Amino acid sequence: METFCRASSQERQEKRRLPVVAWSCATATVLALVTVVVVTAGKQQEAAASRDNNVAAVSRTATSPSNMNVTAICQSTPYPSACETALSSPAGRLATARDPFAASVRFAMARATSARALARNVSASSASARLPGALPSGVDDCAELLDISLDQLSDALSAAGDTDGVTTWLSAALTNQGTCSDSLTAVPASTGREAVRAQVSALAQFIGTALALHANRLKAVGSGGSPPSAPPTPSPPDGNGTALPSWVSQHDRKLLESPASCITTDAVVALDGSGTHRSISEAIAAVTANGGRGVGVGGRKVIYVKAGRYEESVSISSKQKNVMLMGDGKGRTVIVGHKSAADGYTTYASATVAAMGSGFIAKGLTIVNIAGPEKGQAVALRVGGDLSVVYQCAVQAYQDTLYVHSNRQFYTEDDIAGTVDFIFGNSAVVIQNCNIQPRRPSQGQKDTVTAQGRTDPNQNTGISIHRCRIAGASDLGATPVYLGRPWQKYSRTVVMESFLDRSIAPAGWLEWAGQFALSTLYYGEYGNSGPGARTSKRVRWIGVHTSLSTSDATRFTVANFILGDSWLGGTGVSYTSGL
Repeated sequence: METFCRASSQERQEKRRLPVVAWSCATATVLALVTVVVVTAGKQQEAAASRDNNVAAVSRTATSPSNMNVTAICQSTPYPSACETALSSPAGRLATARDPFAASVRFAMARATSARALARNVSASSASARLPGALPSGVDDCAELLDISLDQLSDALSAAGDTDGVTTWLSAALTNQGTCSDSLTAVPASTGREAVRAQVSALAQFIGTALALHANRLKAVGSGGSPPSAPPTPSPPDGNGTALPSWVSQHDRKLLESPASCITTDAVVALDGSGTHRSISEAIAAVTANGGRGVGVGGRKVIYVKAGRYEESVSISSKQKNVMLMGDGKGRTVIVGHKSAADGYTTYASATVAAMGSGFIAKGLTIVNIAGPEKGQAVALRVGGDLSVVYQCAVQAYQDTLYVHSNRQFYTEDDIAGTVDFIFGNSAVVIQNCNIQPRRPSQGQKDTVTAQGRTDPNQNTGISIHRCRIAGASDLGATPVYLGRPWQKYSRTVVMESFLDRSIAPAGWLEWAGQFALSTLYYGEYGNSGPGARTSKRVRWIGVHTSLSTSDATRFTVANFILGDSWLGGTGVSYTSGL
C-alpha cells in the first residue's frame, strides 16, 4: 500500500449479432476443434436427461393435489413444462409447498452445476488437443459464465428481501446463458458442443421460470414487480456534472473526486518501473490475492495506473470484487487491445478490459480496441460486475465498443465512440452526461448506437441514455446514424434529455431482421433536442414511443432504473437524479 500525492490542478430467438453490412466479412480464424468429450461427462449427461424425462413424465401424469397446485403455479410462467419439472422433482416437492420460488432456484442451481461440470470437461478435452498458442474456445466462455451464474443464483436465493437485487441477479444469470449460446456458434460442430448447448438451453428455461415466479410474487404483494419511486433529491443549481447512485459509498465518492496522484493506493502501475508493478494485470492479481482487503471501506482495491500506453488484455474476474482502476486521465493512461471476431475470438473474449467483479470502478482511463472496422466484433470494454461505475473515461473501438453485459451499471462524463451496435448488452444501465460519438463504418455498414439484448419481459434490463450528447465523430461523413436496433425480442432502450445532431437518421431506429421484435421491443424518446431529435419521421412500430410521458420517462432515471434513489450532498459533486 502506498500513498502518492503531487500538486494538481423460445420466446427467445437465437440470433448471432452480426454487422449490418452489404459486403462479405473476412473469414474468422477457425477455432480449435472440440472433438473429445470426457466419457464420464457424457454418461452424466445421458443420466441427467433420463432423470429429467422421467420427472417430466411424472409431472404430466400425476393427479395428486400437490401436483395439481404445481400445474396451476406453472401456468403463469413462460415455460410451464420446465416449471413443472423443477417443482415436481423429488428434491423440490417439499420445498415447493413452502416456497415455489426457492425450489425453482435450487433446481436451477443443480442444473447449472451439472452444466458447468460438462463445460469444464469439454473445455479441458479440447484444450489438450489444441496446438500451442491456439485461441481459447467458446466453451471456455460457457464454463466461466456458468460459474458466475451459480454465484448469482445463490445470491438470489439468500437475499429474498432485496427484491431488485434478486431480479438483477436472475436477469444476469439468464443473460449468461444467451452469451454462452452465442459463443458456442464460434465452436466447430462436435458432440461436446451440442451437449453443452442442450444443457445451457434447458438451464435458461429453469432460470426464466425462477424469474417469473419472483415477478409473480412481487405482483401478488402489490409492488407490480418494480420498487416504489423515491422522491429525487434536488440537483445543484447548475444541474450539470456527476451523478452517482446511492450505492456508491462515501469513500468511493471521495476517490472519484480526488486526483489519481493524491490518494492512498494498493498498487501503482508504471511502465518505467517507478511503481509497484509494470502491468495492470500483475497489479490486479496482487491486490486480489487470497481475498486481500484493500485500502477502502468494503475492501476497495485501488490501483493507480500512471500515464502511458499499456498494450495488454485486462481481466477482472467475478471473484475479484471492488477493484478500482484509476488513471491519469483520458488520453494519458491508455489501455490498448486488438482482439476481434475476424481473428478467431468470441465477442465475449475480445474485450481489451473485461470487468466481471461486482463493485468495479474505472476513472481517468482511455480503453481502446484497435482491431479496426473491417475486423467485425471487437470489444474495448466489457462490464458485467454489479454496481459498477465508469467515470471520466474514453472507450473507443468500432463494432461492439462497449459491452454492458449484465447487472447494474452507471456511466458518466465518458466519451464512447464506435460504429455498429457500439453500446450493446443486457445490463440495467444508465449512461449520463456522456459524449457518444458515431464513427465512420466500413463501406456498406450502418451505424447503430445501441443493440440491447433483453430476452425476457421479466428482466429489469435496458439501456437508458440520459442528458448525453450524440454527435458524429469528425470522420463520420454523411453516414446516417440510428439510435438502436433490437438484438433480442424484448430489446429496451430510451434516449432522454439528450442532444442529437443531424447525423441521426429521421427514422431513428433500425430493424434487426424483417419483423423480428418490432411489436415486443420498447424504444422511447423524451425531451431531446437538436436537429436529430425531430420525431415526425420516426418508424411507426408498436414498440416505439417517440414522446414518453414524464411518468414513463421517470422509470428510466438513475433514481429508479438502477435504484440510485438517494444522493449524498455536501461532497462537492453535482448530479442529476431524476429528469
